Amino acid sequence: MSTDREDGTGAGVSTTRKTFEILEALKAEEGVTITDLTRRTDLSKSTVYRHLTTLTDMGYVIKRDDNYYIGFRLLEISERARNRKTGYTAAKRKVFELGQETDERAVFIVEEEYEGVYIHRYGSLSDTMIGKRRPLHSLASGKAILAEWDEGRVADFIDEKGLESFTSNTITDPDALYEDLDRIRERGYALNEQEHMDGLSGVAVPVYTPDDELLGSLGVFGPASRFNGEFIHDELPDRLWDKAGEIRVTLAYS
Repeated sequence: MSTDREDGTGAGVSTTRKTFEILEALKAEEGVTITDLTRRTDLSKSTVYRHLTTLTDMGYVIKRDDNYYIGFRLLEISERARNRKTGYTAAKRKVFELGQETDERAVFIVEEEYEGVYIHRYGSLSDTMIGKRRPLHSLASGKAILAEWDEGRVADFIDEKGLESFTSNTITDPDALYEDLDRIRERGYALNEQEHMDGLSGVAVPVYTPDDELLGSLGVFGPASRFNGEFIHDELPDRLWDKAGEIRVTLAYS
């Protein structure tokens, strides 16, 4: 009989946390030994071995020689999350179309726990970004979502996550963020002007369901040298709104 307790304060919670610490460590590397995992997680070798044995038996981890890898069975869970809403699937095609039509990187991002999560991405190393979390206030896609919230929810976001600086252009002052969100609401699209990474700029718009539920945001980003003038203020916003509208229509008739 297991000695792990399943209440909210017992060993069951600790055991679950250790399992995910191991999975996180495995995710970061391509093949890891038990010795490596012991060092990376600060867990005992016996604990790591016990968890790996269970994960391997369940197919979530695979073993090749002395190395352990994330198993493909985790894809079943991740794909279920990525397709949790019909709109997420509908957005995938539009992200691909945006990337093809603009020859830039295109993304569809949703908000979860006050963070932006990549659901679909077109462009360099796109598959490696799926599920990655990014701060809402430094991305065009993130600010497109923030601009759809009322002031109280934005204040909660700031209290919870803060406004971390990533470049000299990142908005780190709450009043400046509120002003930027007002501008986004007025013009209908959000801009990232090298606010998350030097040299990269972007444009994004919110995406809604036929029931006026905020689904996420569509965005395009690329080198700041190309993202200026009519391209960033006219061509891209218009194209993004067209794609967002197509998602909404698709959902209305699906």
